[in-house]
Amino acid sequence: MKFILAILILSLMLSGCDSEPAEKPLPPVVKIIQVNQSANFQNDSYAGIVCGRYESNLAFQTGGRILNRTVEEGNFVRAGEILMELDPKDAVQQLNASNAQVDSARANLNLAKSNFERYNQLFKENAISAAMLDQYRTNYESAVATYNAAVAQAAQLSNNLSYTQLTANADGVISKISAEIGQVVAAGQTVLTLTQTNELEVEINVPENKLSEIEIGKRCEISFWANDDKVGGVVREIAPVADSAARTYRVRISILNLREGIYLGMTASADFISSNKNSGSYILPLSAIYQTGTQAQVWIVTNENKTTLKNVEVESFSGNEVIVRGISLNDKVVAAGVHKLREGQEVRIKD
Repeated sequence: MKFILAILILSLMLSGCDSEPAEKPLPPVVKIIQVNQSANFQNDSYAGIVCGRYESNLAFQTGGRILNRTVEEGNFVRAGEILMELDPKDAVQQLNASNAQVDSARANLNLAKSNFERYNQLFKENAISAAMLDQYRTNYESAVATYNAAVAQAAQLSNNLSYTQLTANADGVISKISAEIGQVVAAGQTVLTLTQTNELEVEINVPENKLSEIEIGKRCEISFWANDDKVGGVVREIAPVADSAARTYRVRISILNLREGIYLGMTASADFISSNKNSGSYILPLSAIYQTGTQAQVWIVTNENKTTLKNVEVESFSGNEVIVRGISLNDKVVAAGVHKLREGQEVRIKD
């Protein structure tokens, strides 16, 4: 019996010598954010509408009744293309009457010229007095003036006839129609609005408290809700007066590198990068905030890869981001899983 017990004890001792000690568990892996200067900036985004830089309110240069319209709202037109026509009957009759006056004035001019030449010859032969010659000279000069006036009147009425056709002054899109067929319009009354498409812009409205961050020449990134295109933009114009109702300022942004697929009326978003440089404020993900009481904190990973809490002051929230004060450049802030850590805990940093 003693022999068997000794064998069991020896077996246990040998098995204990062969077993290896339990491995020490590895430190947990954490995802960090290296605080750098890029975290010192924030994006301000404004919704806007794509519009043309140049919009022309087109009108007839003469009055009359609209006889024909060849375009619809949204149609693309070329420069010189006929858009609307007025009834030309009155203009034709006026031009015919003016041409008749030209013919009459020409006949009177020819008669006055012949009389002047005849009496000038008689004056050279001392057959008439100088006073009589002056009378015929005056008649001739008056006939010349009357003829010139008639010709000018006919040219004006000829222009009026051409004004019964309204043509496009540039390539573009008909963005608005203000008159219809059969309507009587006056000279200068807007009937169409033409928006040129060779240079497009985005119009946004900026609130008063953000106006100081936007200036003419400032660049931004423009994205479109209808597609995934992103293009550059630059502020071209800032309205000097706020809108009376919304109390916002209209800002026009020129689209750089205009591409296919960007059309008038599309909804766009202009993103400006506003700097908090030297303000001590930085942007962090909301998941980085550790708070058990009233004091907000973040976990900082030291150079020895150990965690330590640091108090921060939360300035504002924006979606899934938070702007805080109290951290420094090059701090390694734990971005997620902050409630599973403890002070002085060793961690591994996720690449």
